[in-house]
Amino acid sequence: MSDNNQPQASGIDTAAIRAAAQNLSDGPVTAGYKGDREAVLKMLNDALATELVCINRYKRHYYTVSGKNNAAVKAEFLEHAGEEEKHADWLAERIVQLNGTPDYNPATLHERSHAEYDDSLEVQSMVRADLIAERVAIEAYRQMIERIGDTDPVTTQLLIKIMAEEEEHADDMRDLLE
Repeated sequence: MSDNNQPQASGIDTAAIRAAAQNLSDGPVTAGYKGDREAVLKMLNDALATELVCINRYKRHYYTVSGKNNAAVKAEFLEHAGEEEKHADWLAERIVQLNGTPDYNPATLHERSHAEYDDSLEVQSMVRADLIAERVAIEAYRQMIERIGDTDPVTTQLLIKIMAEEEEHADDMRDLLE
């Protein structure tokens, strides 16, 4: 087919491809985006809140644990805090790519977060709280991935990547439980 408004023999819609040159202020969000952008942005901001709460929980646990017998646990808490921060950065970046605004408002973090903050003083209670939070995050990411499906493959791949690391965190915390 030679008409520019019709799909070519290869199945590629050249008119849609050319239309991507319009609306430049939308950045990477083209007319072909199939996701429910507002719903995806809400999910991503809730996930961002969860990651921020997790950073704070792990940092608190890191600074609260003491004693030479707890050096490995302390190191694990710090490592996980850094990885949760990386997840938060990835989520914020994706939110901006979708023309949204990352919500870092501390006044609403707790209500938007899927995970809970923890102020335990006993090491095993901290590990247990972190394992629970990781399992909650895994389930939240699984549900987001399922809901978004193939309507937004970039976001889906990001969530899969984060979920894989959350599963590693859960495995680490399980190993630390006595």
